[in-house]
Amino acid sequence: MKARKTLAVTAAAVVAAMTLAACGGGDSGSGGDEGGDVTMTFWHNSTTGDGKAYWEDTVAAFEEANPGVTINIQSIQNEDMDGKLQTALNSGDAPDIFMARGGGKLADVVEAGQAMDLSDALTQETRDALGEASLAAFSVDGGVYGVPTAVLPGGIYYSKDLFQQAGITETPTTVDELSAAVDKLKAAGIQPIALGAKDAWPAAHWYYFFALRECSQDTMTQAAKDMSFDDECWTKAGEDLQDFAGTEPFNDGYLTTTAQQGAGSSAGLIANHQAAMELMGAWDPGVIASLTPDQQPLADLGWFPFPAVDGGDGDATAMMGGVDGFTCYVDAPKECADFLNFIAEKDNQEGYAEAFVTLPASKDAQSVVTDPALQDVLAAYNDAAYVSVWLDTLFGQNVGNALNTSVVEMLAGSGSPDKIVEAVNAAAAKE
Repeated sequence: MKARKTLAVTAAAVVAAMTLAACGGGDSGSGGDEGGDVTMTFWHNSTTGDGKAYWEDTVAAFEEANPGVTINIQSIQNEDMDGKLQTALNSGDAPDIFMARGGGKLADVVEAGQAMDLSDALTQETRDALGEASLAAFSVDGGVYGVPTAVLPGGIYYSKDLFQQAGITETPTTVDELSAAVDKLKAAGIQPIALGAKDAWPAAHWYYFFALRECSQDTMTQAAKDMSFDDECWTKAGEDLQDFAGTEPFNDGYLTTTAQQGAGSSAGLIANHQAAMELMGAWDPGVIASLTPDQQPLADLGWFPFPAVDGGDGDATAMMGGVDGFTCYVDAPKECADFLNFIAEKDNQEGYAEAFVTLPASKDAQSVVTDPALQDVLAAYNDAAYVSVWLDTLFGQNVGNALNTSVVEMLAGSGSPDKIVEAVNAAAAKE
């Protein structure tokens, strides 16, 4: 399929993009006669706190600057977004403005004729601020189909206070050291690692990172092209995770724990010092901040890269992450592209970074990143050999869901490393 042929290019583009120097559109999206009023719908995934308020304020500012334009906002829980969006797209009643994460998921939407080609609609100011490499993360077959808002590398966030209580003086650099830290935390009566496995993808992240350490860059690149898990490193990654999980490092009830919804979620356990670590992307500081008792950033939050695996073929400095952004439905009014140019402006990107406590896509706005954990992320990127896209994003919804589900099944005791490989290969064969 045409869009699929560009996945390897998209993966390479995201590598470049993330190498930091340092109701539906079918009804509401159509306006009246030329010069008449226009109403658009906008779906995003921030349902509480500063992030939700940011989008309300930004939409209000855009409406004020563009008389006659109205944007109706719908905030959807992150874990529900992909499913609801796919249903809306397939029904022809899609929102005019919606989230996009690049990779195979975006390629599928483009191939289905459901996304607007923004190549000629983006201003030079937008292109200069985001950079062609960043925009390439949202490119399919030479067209640009979205505007990035944040770069979201993954790693392990941790409580410095809980580490100190457990007598851990250095952050782990190898899986053996991570296991030793887990032992010390358990001995101190502290749950070592929070995991929201109910949502599947957080559990799958552990498999992704073990694969990043076990598989060579060439193998990862080949997987982007053919979505085949034929190399033995994919099985070895599953074995690594199975062995690690067997030491019981995760919070009690992790298979029924959500990732980001409330104090009992994995992010909530970190926010309230009920667990010491969480493997997550660079949106995590903002989510954690929204779940602390005072809804302020966690003062003792730290970060370190996923540890090295002994004997793995992957580079120990390689990283994995994604690029979040937004795109326009194919039949959205032209004002949709105007809104995407608007959110890429320096002031709005700075506001986004501050509201979400994350890393903005705009180079012009990166000076506002003051969170210590996020500054450590930026420093690690300067030394990263390369950055891979989240595997479920890279492979698209069908293969990605099969991968994520098979990882959870293994952790629940009904699957295995071999079955992860079989599930991915079987799903890919249907694409």
